[in-house]
Amino acid sequence: MPTHNSHEPEDRKPEEIDTSKGFESSDVRVSGVVVFLLSLCFFAGVTALLAYGVGKAINARMAREDGPRNKWSQTVDVRQLGNMPNSPELQNKMAEITQTFPTPRVQTDDGNQDVADLHAREDLLLSNYTWLGQSREQSQGKVRIPIERAMELLAQRGLPVAAAVEQAPLMTGDDKPAIAVPLTNGFARTGFELDQAAAKKIEAGQQK
Repeated sequence: MPTHNSHEPEDRKPEEIDTSKGFESSDVRVSGVVVFLLSLCFFAGVTALLAYGVGKAINARMAREDGPRNKWSQTVDVRQLGNMPNSPELQNKMAEITQTFPTPRVQTDDGNQDVADLHAREDLLLSNYTWLGQSREQSQGKVRIPIERAMELLAQRGLPVAAAVEQAPLMTGDDKPAIAVPLTNGFARTGFELDQAAAKKIEAGQQK
């Protein structure tokens, strides 16, 4: 089977290729590549000059608005100070100032310890006999009893019975209100307190 094109004349000579340039001149135009690179460099330089000029103009306007430099507007290199040593006296002073600072104070943690302290104070009041005031005279002889004892007395004596209240007739479409029983007693330990209690149990078991 012949492989040549039957439409081409048989006496046609193959095209001679000029190899003196070192590359295929019919596919690559060096002038176009050079023009593109030069244009790219030109636009990059113009953009850099514009950005520099805009920055200088903004800084000059800010300097005019801020006024002349003084001792309060000077830039100080704090790296020359180095690492300041820890001072126990300074730390104690800061702790004292923090404790005496009026409320509301900025919390030093995420508040878990504050909630744990609050529950600890509540437990002291709920589990012990305490005066209602700072002293016996201020409390006028009234004592706060533990909650367990209060529940026992309430179970023995019962709740006081309130006088019957006449209820107005329901309007059309109204339903008698139903009292829903709460799912909990309204008090629950936080995760932080549960973790502390578990750690104390582990520590007590290790000491035994």
